Amino acid sequence: MIRIEHLRKEYPNVTPLKDVNATINDGDVISVIGPSGTGKSTLLRCINQLEKPTSGRVWLDDVEITDPACNINEVRKKLGMVFQSFNLFGHRTIVENVMLPPVELLGTSRQEAYDEAMHLLRMVGLASKAMNYPDELSGGQKQRVAIARTLAMDPEVILFDEPTSALDPTMVSEVQAVIRELATTGKTIMIVTHEMAFARAICNRVFYMDEGGIYEDGAPEQVFDNPHRQKTKRFVRRLKVLELSIRDKDYDLLGMMSEIEKYALKSQIPPEQSYHIQLTFEEIALLIVPNLENPKVDAVIEWSETQKSATIEIRYNGQASDVTAKADEIVKDVLRASASQIEHSYDETDELPNQIVVTIR
Repeated sequence: MIRIEHLRKEYPNVTPLKDVNATINDGDVISVIGPSGTGKSTLLRCINQLEKPTSGRVWLDDVEITDPACNINEVRKKLGMVFQSFNLFGHRTIVENVMLPPVELLGTSRQEAYDEAMHLLRMVGLASKAMNYPDELSGGQKQRVAIARTLAMDPEVILFDEPTSALDPTMVSEVQAVIRELATTGKTIMIVTHEMAFARAICNRVFYMDEGGIYEDGAPEQVFDNPHRQKTKRFVRRLKVLELSIRDKDYDLLGMMSEIEKYALKSQIPPEQSYHIQLTFEEIALLIVPNLENPKVDAVIEWSETQKSATIEIRYNGQASDVTAKADEIVKDVLRASASQIEHSYDETDELPNQIVVTIR
């Protein structure tokens, strides 16, 4: 089991990890996902102490590995790591690359290490390449050798840092197949990946990282199908988002319409849906703002690349009022032509208690 408490990592110009807390159970297979720069690789490197945390504590079983008195070399015998780059020794054969860690670090005899290395190379489909050198292998084959070399130490935990990111797309599947098989062995695995379908297929937990920590932690079905938090939702559904605010009756409607048009072009929204988004926003804004003495209106437009769908969420101040229900018939006809669904809700505890959610046709 790995336990992480208040882990923080600072660099001179950035703090990727601000406050990470997690318990990783034996046998967990965890996919670590999130935007670039949110500390995913840094988290793995702090766990195996390749990076020293600025503060916080990490335990492996009952041993605090962040304790300066801890023998980190002993800990790393239990923690294997596979990197983006393969880090193979170019002057040694493939089988020698796999043999080296147990011989040098565990004191395994060369014969025993050779037998185990050949077994592992057969497992990753590369026994026929045992006497080749790394520069004679493809990128996918090198990564499979790197996995076999990690397994040669028989670690309790394996950390994968974007193991397919440096590969040609044609080679990704062969590495994923090895990792997918490894995920069924009962070892504890953490894998940083941008391959969402792969992440979902192999894991029993997902860490979505953002805002300097584990922003959302859940089963793959929950995180990918029904994320609880907004940034997770936007990431897994590949949502393109535009946020607009109105704080004055003399707001620049034409400027906002121009922003929406630019956003639609950048997000490659089909012209018809782009037109419906602009028309819907314009009509609802014209219904809301004139009726408020001090208007406070926030709008979020979301376009899902995966679902090819758009929604507009508009929140505004004032008494409970569904402005779309009070519109005249001409405006209602315009909205019905542009929107498949319009829902109003009211939460008196919210600063902007009125909410209209529109699903665009």
